[in-house]
Order: sequence, then structure tokens, then C-alpha cells
Amino acid sequence: MRHATLLALALVSACRSSRDSSDAGRDEVGDRTTLGDLGSADSRVALDTPVVVTRASVVVFWLPAADTLHPDDAAAAFDELSTATEAIAPDLTAFEIPLHPTHSDTVYVELPNHRRRPIVLSGLEFPFGYLFVEPGGVERILTGVYAEDELLAEVRAFFDLPADSIATAPKTTT
Repeated sequence: MRHATLLALALVSACRSSRDSSDAGRDEVGDRTTLGDLGSADSRVALDTPVVVTRASVVVFWLPAADTLHPDDAAAAFDELSTATEAIAPDLTAFEIPLHPTHSDTVYVELPNHRRRPIVLSGLEFPFGYLFVEPGGVERILTGVYAEDELLAEVRAFFDLPADSIATAPKTTT
């Protein structure tokens, strides 16, 4: 079950992770999972490596403690988590907000003075959910599963995004 969870979480974020790999500022320690890494043993190591956030980001987490759930409950929760994550992905991409999957119970926020502030995810109500981070500001942790529209509303409220995320090309007038 844990390996299926790992693979699905990596798949949800693979497209966005590969898009960010060319960015000059990296948002995490080490190389994160990309589409080409899904079949390799290194993808598990990447998901277990703590994420270091340097800009506004969403971290989707599924901690090892989720293995204590009944397999049917864990599968249902993971399916709902994956569906909601896929639903918000276009909005995150439109506003260049990276989405990072992790199994690590600690996420680090890079501070302006090059120090790192840890955010511990273990011991929460549910061992899975979302972390919204804005370096220099407060973070928001959403545990459990959310309906797609509720999660999108939470993302828009936290990052102060407009309701319309559709990018339109400017019109040319003559």
C-alpha cells in the first residue's frame, strides 16, 4: 500500500516538478521526483527527503503513520487526496506556485537570513493533507481530505489569488 501511495503522489506532482527543474532557485534539498524517476528506486528517497521551501508553495503530504489506517480507508483517503490535488494543479501552475509531495514529517522554510525554520507535520489529526507556505509569513496546515472546490477556495484565500485563474493572451488593437 505504501509503495502505491508513493507512486501516486509522485505521479500527481511529476509534471509540476519537471516544470520547476529548470528554475534557477531550487525549492528543495536534492532532486525531487520527476516523470523519468518514477520507475526508479530513487523516487522513494526523494519523497522521504525533507522539502526546503524558498517561495510560496503547496506541500502535499502522506506520512508513514497513514500505514496504520485500515487499508480500505487509506485507499479511499488517498484517492480523494489525489483527485483534489489534481483539481488544484492548474491553478497552482497558472500562478507559478510549486506543488511538492513528501513523506517526510518535517518541511523547512528558508528564511531571508539563510536559516531554516522547521514545520513538523507529525502528530496532527490526520497523517495526510496539505501545507501552504509563504516564506516570511505564516503557514496553514490542512489535514485530511477536502472536496476539490473547498481545497481550491483554501488555496485562493491563503495565497490571495483571484477567482479567475485562466491566463488569457492580451488583445492587440490596431
